[in-house]
Amino acid sequence: FFEGSLSLRKRQPLRYHARNAGGDWWLTDPYSFGPVLGPLDDYYIAEGSHLRLFDKLGAHLIDHEGASGVHFAVWAPNARRVSVVGDFNEWDGRRHTMRVRRDTGIWELFIPDIGAGRPYKYEIIGPDGVRLPLKADPFAFKSELRPATASVTALPPAHQWGDEAHRHYWRNADPRREAVSIYEVHAGSWQLHDDGSFLSWDELAGRLIPYVVETGFTHIEFMPISEHPYDPSWGYQTTGLYAPSARFGDPEGFARFVDGAHRAGIGVILDWVPAHFPVDAHGLANFDGTALYEHADPRKGFHPDWNTAIYNFGRREVVSFLVNNALFWAEKYHVDGLRVDAVASMLYLDYSRKAGEWIPNEKGGRENLEAVSFLQRMNKEVYGQHPGVMTIAEESTSWPKVSQPVHEGGLGFGFKWNMGFMHDTLEYFSKEPIFRKHHHGDITFGLVYAFSENFVLPLSHDEVVHGKGTLLGKMAGDDWQKFATLRAYYAFMWGYPGKKLLFMGQEFAQRREWSEARALDWNLLDFGPHRGVWQTVRDLNYLYRSRPALHARDCEPEGFSWLIVDDSANSVFAWLRSAPGGNPVAVISNFTPVPRDDYRVPLPMVGRWREIINTDATDYGGSGKGNGGTVEARAEAGGISATMVLPPLSTIMLEFVPD
Repeated sequence: FFEGSLSLRKRQPLRYHARNAGGDWWLTDPYSFGPVLGPLDDYYIAEGSHLRLFDKLGAHLIDHEGASGVHFAVWAPNARRVSVVGDFNEWDGRRHTMRVRRDTGIWELFIPDIGAGRPYKYEIIGPDGVRLPLKADPFAFKSELRPATASVTALPPAHQWGDEAHRHYWRNADPRREAVSIYEVHAGSWQLHDDGSFLSWDELAGRLIPYVVETGFTHIEFMPISEHPYDPSWGYQTTGLYAPSARFGDPEGFARFVDGAHRAGIGVILDWVPAHFPVDAHGLANFDGTALYEHADPRKGFHPDWNTAIYNFGRREVVSFLVNNALFWAEKYHVDGLRVDAVASMLYLDYSRKAGEWIPNEKGGRENLEAVSFLQRMNKEVYGQHPGVMTIAEESTSWPKVSQPVHEGGLGFGFKWNMGFMHDTLEYFSKEPIFRKHHHGDITFGLVYAFSENFVLPLSHDEVVHGKGTLLGKMAGDDWQKFATLRAYYAFMWGYPGKKLLFMGQEFAQRREWSEARALDWNLLDFGPHRGVWQTVRDLNYLYRSRPALHARDCEPEGFSWLIVDDSANSVFAWLRSAPGGNPVAVISNFTPVPRDDYRVPLPMVGRWREIINTDATDYGGSGKGNGGTVEARAEAGGISATMVLPPLSTIMLEFVPD
C-alpha cells in the first residue's frame, strides 16, 4: 500500500500508470467517481417501497461521470467490509472495496473499464470479522453454468419485442372467462440432444412452441427456470431468482422464447419459489454473516422437509426483494403469469412441524401473518402494475379466499390449484371399475366446493415422480382399459369446471415415470394407443377453446348443472355446461367397461344434440361405439330427455344444435 499527494485540475476520471516486473498498464481509480444511488433511493429502499430495485441493485453496465463501466450494489447491512471480486481483479478483495450507504446498508461501487460477460462475486467480512465464502449476487441477471457459481455482468435483455397484440389481448381480458389450458414443462427434459445435453432456448422455441400450438394448449408453464445449482431439485431450490438458468443459454434467449410464444398465441407462465431457498455457501443463507434473508430462529427460518432456509417475510427488505422479483419477470421478460410454489408452507407456522417446533403468531395462532401480508402485497403490485399477468397459488389446504381480492380479505391470487380434484379423481380411477360404485362420492363431492375459488385443475409433475408412476399406470385394468379410462378421464376433466393443466408426456400417455435426467419417450407417438391419447387431448383443447360453454363460466356456478348425479350403480355421471354466447354442452361419462345401450339422459332443451367428442371413437383407439353423430331430445311425461348409447369407459360431449 502507498499514499501520496497529487495536484489535480480535474477530479475524475483519475487514471494511474502502474508498472512492475511484469510490465506496465493504466487503470482508472473507481474511488474518483461519486455514488450512483441517491437520497430518494435510500428513502424508498429503507421504507421497503422501492419497486424498481432491479434497476438499482446488482451489476449494471452504465456510463457514469464520463466513463463506461459497471455499477455494483448489494445489501449487506451487518458486514464490516464488502468487496467486488472477479477475473478483472484476480479475485482479490483488497482491490475493489465497496462504499456503504449507512441509511440502507447498501454497499456500492462503480468500476470503470469493465463490460459484459465478466464473472464476479462479493467478498464479505461479517460483523465478527470473519471472511465469509464468496457470495453470488442476489440480483444477478446472469450466472455461470453449474457447477460454477459466480454471477456474470450482463446487459439487460435488449430484445425487440413483437408481442403487443398478445399482451393487449390479455390486458383487456378476464382470464376467469377465457380458455386457459396449460402445458407444464420441465425445460431440461422435454427433449434433449442425442448426447444428453440441454436444448437452448432457441432450439426449444423451434420445437416446443409449434408442438404446443398443434396440441392446442393456450399456455406453457415452466417449472422453475431461475438459476439453481442442483439438477434434481428441478429448479425449486434456486440461488439466483433474477437470472434465467445458464443451462439453456443467455438471458436474451429466454426473451426470444417468450416473444416467439406470444407471436404464436401462447402464454408463458413461470413456476416461482418465494417460500424458501437453499443453504449453499454462495447463496443467500448467512449472507452478511447474519441471518439476513432468513429467520435466525430455525423454528421459523429452517424448513425440515427440504433442508432449506425460509425467507423472513417480516423484514421489509426481504419482502421488497421478492416483490421486485415478481415484477421483474413480468416487465423484463413479458411473462404471462407466476405459479407460486408451496404456498401452504408459507401460510402455516406449524407446517410440517411437531409441537414445540414452531412459534405461534402474535395472536397465539398458527397462521403466518407476515407471509399473508407478503402474498397480499405481491399480488396487489403484480395486478396493479401488470394487467394481463395472472398469479396462481399451489395451496393444498382449505385456507379461505386464496383467489379472492385483497380488499375482500383474500390473498389476491387470480387462481388456485384444485388439489382436491386431483387427489379424489386419481383415487377413483385407480379402483377397479366394479368397485367404483362404492366411491361415487369421490367424483360428486368436488362440485360442493368447485366454485369457492377460481380453480385450475392440475395433473402436474407431482403425480408422476417418486414412485407414483404415470397417469396411464394409475388407471385400473388391462392395457386397453387403461388407455380407454385415461381418454375418458381427460374428457371428463376438460368438461369439468376449472382451468386445465397437464404435465408434459401425459398428453401421449408416457409409460415411464418422469425423470429430470432423461427426455420424454417421444417414440411412443408412433404407436396407435399413445397417438390416440394425444389426438384426444388435441381435440379436447380445440373444443375447450372454441366452445364458450366449456370455459367462459369455469369459475361461476351458473355455468354448471347436474343432469345425472346419483347413478352409482352404473358409475355414470352427466352434467351441463353453459355460458352466454354459445350453445350448451352436455358431458356424459361411463366409467365401467359395460356399454350402456338405450340409456336415458335428461336434457334441458328439445331438439338435436350433436356428438362433438366420443373418447371411444376408433380414431382415438376405442371400440367405435356411439350415437351416429347426434341424439334427439324429446319431451315426454318425465321431462325432456334423450335415449343414447354410452360407450364403455368413455366420455362423450353433446352440443345443442339450434334450429
